[in-house]
Amino acid sequence: MKTLLRIGAALCIYATPVFAQDENAQESNVITVLGEGLAETPAAPAYSTVKLDREQIVASASGRLEDVLGNIAGFQQFRRSDSRSANPSAQGATLRALGGNATSRALILLDGVPVADPFFGYIPFSSIAPERLGSIRVTRGGGSGPFGAGALAGKVELTSADAATLGLVNASTLANHRGATELSASIAPELGDGFAVLHGRWERGSGFHTTPEDSRVPATARASYDAWSLGGRLVQKLGDVIELQAQVLAFEDERTLRFYGADNSSEGQDISLRAVSRGPWQFDALVYGQWRDFTNVVISSSRFVRVLDQKETPSSGLGGKIEIRPPVGGGHTLRVGADYRRNEGDLFEDAYSAFSGNLTENRSAGGATSDLGVFAENDWQSDMLTLTGGVRADRYAITGGYYRATAADGAVVRDDSYSDETGWEVTWRAGALVEASAALKLRAAVYSGFRLPTLNELYRPFVVFPVVTQANAELAPERLEGWEAGFDLKPVDGVTLTAAYFDNEVDGAIANVMLVPNLRQRRNLDAISATGVELSAEAERGPFNLFATLVLTDAEVVGSEFAAGLDGNRPPQTPSVAASITGSYAFMQGGQVSATLRHVGKQFEGDQENDVLPAATALDLYASIPVAARLSVVGRIENLADEMIITRNQGGSMDLGAPRTMWLGLRWGY
Repeated sequence: MKTLLRIGAALCIYATPVFAQDENAQESNVITVLGEGLAETPAAPAYSTVKLDREQIVASASGRLEDVLGNIAGFQQFRRSDSRSANPSAQGATLRALGGNATSRALILLDGVPVADPFFGYIPFSSIAPERLGSIRVTRGGGSGPFGAGALAGKVELTSADAATLGLVNASTLANHRGATELSASIAPELGDGFAVLHGRWERGSGFHTTPEDSRVPATARASYDAWSLGGRLVQKLGDVIELQAQVLAFEDERTLRFYGADNSSEGQDISLRAVSRGPWQFDALVYGQWRDFTNVVISSSRFVRVLDQKETPSSGLGGKIEIRPPVGGGHTLRVGADYRRNEGDLFEDAYSAFSGNLTENRSAGGATSDLGVFAENDWQSDMLTLTGGVRADRYAITGGYYRATAADGAVVRDDSYSDETGWEVTWRAGALVEASAALKLRAAVYSGFRLPTLNELYRPFVVFPVVTQANAELAPERLEGWEAGFDLKPVDGVTLTAAYFDNEVDGAIANVMLVPNLRQRRNLDAISATGVELSAEAERGPFNLFATLVLTDAEVVGSEFAAGLDGNRPPQTPSVAASITGSYAFMQGGQVSATLRHVGKQFEGDQENDVLPAATALDLYASIPVAARLSVVGRIENLADEMIITRNQGGSMDLGAPRTMWLGLRWGY
C-alpha cells in the first residue's frame, strides 16, 4: 500500500503533459534542448569518452540496457548474464577490467541521479527501458570530480529522450519463440513552455534453462521473469533561463533462478527534482529520494529444499547536488559545488535446515553510510590548447552497523554492534587537450577517485553451497590512481578513430578472498592493477554506419600478507580482451537493419584461477521495417549462432547465458 501511495502521489504532477521551445530561441534559429543538464565543458574530451546516440540504443537485439552498454568494450557486469537470468544483487557494473565482487565500481547516472541500489550497489537494469533514453555517454577512468563519489572506474551518463524525440505516442509489442512478451509505451504531447513524458514497460517470459542439459534434475527450472516499470517526467521553463525538471519512477522485477522455488524480487520507487539555469550564472541543482527492497529464496543444490529466505531488504538513498558555473571569462569555465548522499538499509532473513525443513535462525543486519563532498574544477581554453584541473574533498561516515542472529527458540546466537567510522578523502583530476590539426586531437589525463564499501559488503554474509562468504565491517574505502593518453583522429569526413593507453590501480580493492576451502571473506587487497589499450572507430557514409570498439587489458591482483597466493592472478570475472562491432543501414522513414558481433575473452570465476569461463562470441541481428505511417515491423535475433555462453562455473557447477532467441512484433512511433 505504501508503494501504491508513493506512485499515485508522484504521478499526479504529470496529469498535464507539456512541451514548447523558448520564443527567443526560435527567432534566433537556435535550438534549445530542454530536459538535459548543463552543457559538456570544453575539456570533457580530454578524458576517454564514448557516446551512443538514440539509433544505437534502440537497435538492441535483446531490448535491454546492459546489452546496449556491452557494445562499449571495457564495460562489464560482474557476470555475463543479463537482467532476465541473473540474480539482481550480482549486477554490478565496472569499466577497464578492474574486476569487482558484484558491486559497481562505475557511477551510473540517469538524468544526473545515481541509480545504484543503496544496500547492494547493483544496477537495476530492467527498470531503465532503452527506448526512453536519448543518449548515453561513457567516460572511462577514475576521477570523481563534480560527478559524485563512486566514479572509481568511470561514469555512465544516461539521458532521457525529450518529447520532440519520442513524438506524441510511441508503443511496441513483441513476442519471442518461447512465448515471452514485451510491451512498451510512452505519451509525450506538446503544451506550454516545456514537455512531459509518461512511460511504461512490462515484460514477462518462461525463460530458458540456465542449467546445462546434462546437469538438470526434476527440480531444475527455467529462468522465468516478470518485470514492469512505470514513470513520468516533467520539464518546464521558468522565465528565459531557468528550467525545472521533475521525475518519478516505480518498478518491480521477479525472477526464478535454477530451481523451482528459487525466487527473487526487487522493487523500487524513485523521485527527483532538478533546477537548471543556462544564464550568465549557470547552475544545476538536484535533490532525489530512492526506496528499494529485495527478496531472495535460496534452494539447496543437493536436497532441493529451501535453506534461506531473504524475506526483506528495505533500503533508501537520499541525496542532492548543486553545481555553479560563474561567468569568470578569459577562456575559463569554472565549476564549484557540493553533493551529498546517504544510504541506509537492513536485511532480514530466515535460515532453514536442509534436512528437517525447520527454522534454524532469524538474522538481521544493516547500517548506514553517508558522504558529503565539495569540489572545484576549472577549464582553460585557448586556440589550440585546453587544460583542466580539479580537486574534491569528501567527508564520509559509516554508522549504525550491526549483525544479529537468534535461534528458532529466541536464544541469541550472535549480537554484534560495530564501531562508527568517519574520515576524509581528497581526490583530483587533470587533463590536457591539444588540437594538433583540424583532423587530430591529442589528449592526456591523470586522476584519482574513491568508493565507499556498500552495506552489503560491510554487513551481509552469504552462502552459495558449499562456499560461505563472510562480511567484513572493517573494510576501508577503495582508492584509485591512474593516467591515460590518447588521440582522436578524423582522417576523412564521416570517419573517427580514437585510441587510448591507460594505467589504473585500485588500492584497497574489495574482493571475496578464499581463506580456507569453502570459506571466503570480503577483504581489502593491496591493489588491483590494470593497464591496457582502448580502440574505437566509427564510419558513416550516407545510410551506412559502422561502430567498433576493442579493449586489450593486462589486469592483476597485487597480493598482501593474508592473500599472498593471489599475487599476480587476474581479478575474477575479468577478460583480457573484449570487442564489439555493429554495422547498420538506415532506409525509408525510420527503417533500419543492423548486426552486432560481440566477443568476450576467457575469464576466471574466482580469485584462484581454477574455474574457467571460456571465451564467447555472439552475433545479434535487428531490423525495423516501416509498413505504414509510423508503423513498423520489428524483428530481433539474439545469439544467432546459438553460442554456448558460460556465465558461472563453480567447481563444474555451471550456468548458461541466453541461447538463440527470436523476437517479432510491431512498433508505432519512432
